[in-house]
Amino acid sequence: MIEKTFMMVKPDGVKRALTGTIIQRVEQRGLKIIALKMILADKELVGKHYVDDAEWCDSVGKKTMDSWAKRGVKSDETPIEIGKRIRQWLMDYITSGPVVAMVIEGHDTIKQIRKLVGDTSPHSAAPGTIRGDFSIDSYAVGDQLNRPIKNLVHASGNKKEAQNEISLWFNKDEVQDYKRIDEDLIYRT
Repeated sequence: MIEKTFMMVKPDGVKRALTGTIIQRVEQRGLKIIALKMILADKELVGKHYVDDAEWCDSVGKKTMDSWAKRGVKSDETPIEIGKRIRQWLMDYITSGPVVAMVIEGHDTIKQIRKLVGDTSPHSAAPGTIRGDFSIDSYAVGDQLNRPIKNLVHASGNKKEAQNEISLWFNKDEVQDYKRIDEDLIYRT
């Protein structure tokens, strides 16, 4: 099934000059980049990307608390309070420098890109993934430094998220329709 997804090289990936390597991995996998741009995102755009939503904050807060529990860390904060703090950290992080936003198309692209980028925590990401090969950050380090994990890339987690993020970061006229030279081999035969 051909689908589209959103992917972003975050400021740490751009600043470390890994953008070309990341794009190369996407294209070598047989996926097609149909939109690409570098942007210095403002707080308004990033605030729409990381929506101030109680459900999202609660989910992020609970995941964080689970991670803390494994390390023996306790907190009196609610999951929503933790999620709101992490949202602010993410907004500060994404607006700290240029990002490279892209729309990628191919068979089961969302799943393929998520597999390619690896676990959210680079410390846990498998070798061969973008995060596993190029970052060693962890939740513990992020917590200690009061910042989010620096994990090089963002990739949409599901179809709804991909559609929302694509429409947020790109106008329809910025998304291209073209045929790769190897497309028939990859997708049709």
